[in-house]
Amino acid sequence: MDRFLINGGKLLTGTVRISGSKNASLPLMASTLLAPGNYFFENVPDLRDIKTMIRLLQTIGLELNFANHKLNINVPEKYSLVASYDLVRTMRASFYVLGPLVSRNGYAKVSLPGGCAWGPRPVNYHLEGLKKMGVTYEIDQGYVVAKCKKMHGAEITFDVPSVGATGNIMMAAVLAEGDTIIENAAMEPEIQQLALFLTMMGAKIQGIGTKTIRIEGVSDLKPTNISIIPDRIEAGTFLVAAAMTNGRVVLQNVDLTHLTAIINKLNLLDVKIVCSDNSIEIQSEGKNNPINVTTDVYPGFPTDMQAQWISLMTTANGTSTIKDTIYHDRFTHVAELNRLGALIEVEGNTAIVCGVKKLKGATVMSTDLRASASLILAGLIAEGQTEVLRIYHIDRGYENIEEKLNSLGADIQRLSDK
Repeated sequence: MDRFLINGGKLLTGTVRISGSKNASLPLMASTLLAPGNYFFENVPDLRDIKTMIRLLQTIGLELNFANHKLNINVPEKYSLVASYDLVRTMRASFYVLGPLVSRNGYAKVSLPGGCAWGPRPVNYHLEGLKKMGVTYEIDQGYVVAKCKKMHGAEITFDVPSVGATGNIMMAAVLAEGDTIIENAAMEPEIQQLALFLTMMGAKIQGIGTKTIRIEGVSDLKPTNISIIPDRIEAGTFLVAAAMTNGRVVLQNVDLTHLTAIINKLNLLDVKIVCSDNSIEIQSEGKNNPINVTTDVYPGFPTDMQAQWISLMTTANGTSTIKDTIYHDRFTHVAELNRLGALIEVEGNTAIVCGVKKLKGATVMSTDLRASASLILAGLIAEGQTEVLRIYHIDRGYENIEEKLNSLGADIQRLSDK
């Protein structure tokens, strides 16, 4: 199992290129199930989750070739309608195949995502939305078995905006008879790109980027090509890294419109930010103020940046609060940051961070993707050496993060224990 050894205290300077978005790539890959033919994607990140989706689609019967951030997908007229537990359990985004499979074929057997208990989990939004469109389903030995003679349009309102459910329902609705209206839809850039891609395939979608999406079903779709948008969470992570290390870093291949909430918070710190067409330069003066953050659905401050912001606040000059309104229990990284000398308490869904003069290196353990990022960031400024265990989480969503940070002057070594 791989681990990182980080020698802290290095100032980050230079230029780094931000990779394509994982969270945009995965639903786009699933959407190819809607129409046979050849697809071509550019700017696809080389990540564990991408390779998991490739293997899943290959088991279904698609042909995929991935190299140099370019992905070719060939979808046959007929393929398997089963998405097995072995792969779906490792990545929740695999559940995206449900909508396209049942919409085009009238049947799908898809494993419930790993760690997803039937009942109050958000997967309910996917299933209840499909039910309103004429799909019947049952849970059989951990699989969702969905059937439908012909899917029809419906009015679907989410209690809480769900990125996954919005994407799945949208992919199902494009081939349904009649009109579908999704109220309180997710507005994330990744959902916007999915909607754009579907319209390029021939779908009729209105309200892209708003809370109300209207879809007029069509009889068939055609393959098309697209370049994946930049990863806004990776961009945010590198911006925070520069701010934490008193660095001066230029980020290339970014979409500034996706980063407004993050940039607005960073502007409250003692940093200088200069934006151009597709790049951002950030220069830190090393005197970070305590800045409170409350996560929210897009265009609010992203929950996927909550852990990194807590790391930034560990050495701020005062006390800050970070409240997560999306995932109330997403604070497993706090105990590990405290091992490095941070002073953080969690009350309900709020972390209270009292800034300290410095962190000190120690051995810490990653618990999930964004928690891994927060520990790496903390290791960059900790005195001495920090060892980060279970870094396979970070490989799910950050492409060669140690290589990118080292190119900016960090000192990170990946070690493999076999």
